[in-house]
Amino acid sequence: MNFKKIITLVVAVVISVSAVAYNSPKDMGYVVVTEYINKKNAKDVSDIIQKIIDENPNRTIYFPDGVYIISKPIVTPADPTKSVALQLSNFAVIKAAEGWAHEEAMIRLGGKDAANNIRIPGSNYYLDGGIIDGSGVAKGVSIDGGRETVIRNTSIKNVVMGIHVKYGANSGSSDSDIMSVNIVGNNTPECVGVLVEGYDNTFTNMRIGGVHIGFHIRSGANALRNIHPLYYGGNEEYQSSIGFLDERFDNYYDFCYSDEFATAFQTNDGRNLYSNCFAYWYSKRGDKHTVFRSTGAFNSDVMNLNVGFGAHNATKENKILEIAKPGGKGVFFNLNVGDENFVTSQTHLPYMR
Repeated sequence: MNFKKIITLVVAVVISVSAVAYNSPKDMGYVVVTEYINKKNAKDVSDIIQKIIDENPNRTIYFPDGVYIISKPIVTPADPTKSVALQLSNFAVIKAAEGWAHEEAMIRLGGKDAANNIRIPGSNYYLDGGIIDGSGVAKGVSIDGGRETVIRNTSIKNVVMGIHVKYGANSGSSDSDIMSVNIVGNNTPECVGVLVEGYDNTFTNMRIGGVHIGFHIRSGANALRNIHPLYYGGNEEYQSSIGFLDERFDNYYDFCYSDEFATAFQTNDGRNLYSNCFAYWYSKRGDKHTVFRSTGAFNSDVMNLNVGFGAHNATKENKILEIAKPGGKGVFFNLNVGDENFVTSQTHLPYMR
């Protein structure tokens, strides 16, 4: 092959690769919402976006950078034959309109056309990317129905509640996967980062701030890994703040970090597994700091727990464990406390292994 042919071939390859790399969303088959609305002039695009969803089953709905004001929830179908994927560009913002007055979340995934079917292609619909802004008054995203729903790479800001996984379609199982999501609440005593009522979900790599309860779980068979809720609210309601509130059992926590909440982990008398978790405080906020509180007997297995007690902690009590009933088969294995001189109760000692 001569030199001229080699140059021609290289140029052709570069052009081909560039064409693939810079394909537009429309070239990839996406439905681009800005072809239907003028986001600069539209004050409320709720109805237009809903119409786009309803008329484009099994398509990816793409939101370019910009602000999209909605005055009512956007609802996607759970039926796999009608489902859509919502793909937001990095700086696409779906924002609750002034005067928002709905109890439901801004984005309701699987909120219409109920179905319990993973055999038909289309069951794995998702919300990916962008920013959901609750304007301080709205709930962010809910998974209302269907199965295998995904939320990923999304920032949920200024919300009353970040994510609500409702009771699932498959005998309570919602089978959702939520990953790489950041949540910032409206910093009120009513604010919850994530509420989980459906079973069999996975949550990974999440940061949650400005909430009173970081993670609230009412179901079982959920896996949480690298979840970091942070409290930075006022002192008035501080003592009722909780990093991880678990009202069920059979949930698995790995590398979960409660930061500054009055109670780091609260359980009932059910059995959960906590591995490589953290509870830290950096201020004297409140009279009492509790790592684990059980509303019944203590039955959870806690391995490799790290606790940051020190001179900067609560003014009256620093407890590893608080229990409502004696007994239980819980275990603390390989407990690491920053400074045991600041632990004011020995309730945990019978459970040490």
